[in-house]
Amino acid sequence: MSATKKKYRRMNKGLMVRLSGLTQKVESIENPQLRKDFPNFAPGDTIKVHVRIKEGEKERIQGYEGVVIARSNKGGSKSFIVRKMSHGVGVERVFLESSPKVAKVEVVQEGKVRRAKLYYLRELEGKAAKIEREVETQAQAAASAAASTAPAKKSEKSEKTEA
Repeated sequence: MSATKKKYRRMNKGLMVRLSGLTQKVESIENPQLRKDFPNFAPGDTIKVHVRIKEGEKERIQGYEGVVIARSNKGGSKSFIVRKMSHGVGVERVFLESSPKVAKVEVVQEGKVRRAKLYYLRELEGKAAKIEREVETQAQAAASAAASTAPAKKSEKSEKTEA
């Protein structure tokens, strides 16, 4: 049996040198265009997107509230898909983060999901399509309120001992 030799196609050295700095050039152009005024949100969160709509010569802002079912975080083409129910029909809309049509994004409610893409929500209806939320009980709320006021009391005591 004879050993077969694989022939590798060599790339032109000049071409490789030209391509090596391409990603840095693209990033240097995209970075100033990225928006930093968006809050942190993830799939499963309910958000309200304020969208600029132009009607004739007038411009107004309309809210679009729904669940984030997917995010794409790739440089200047960052996008997210928001799904809402409108008169019993599921409506999905893709928003680009760098788009000037998106005026503002607000996080209404945070969801607790175990997936990055929630496309399975398309087939579900009614209560089955609900996303689990982290609900704070009264006992937890009281404990967190006591914890936030406790350091303030300690600082008052330390001021009295210093005086």
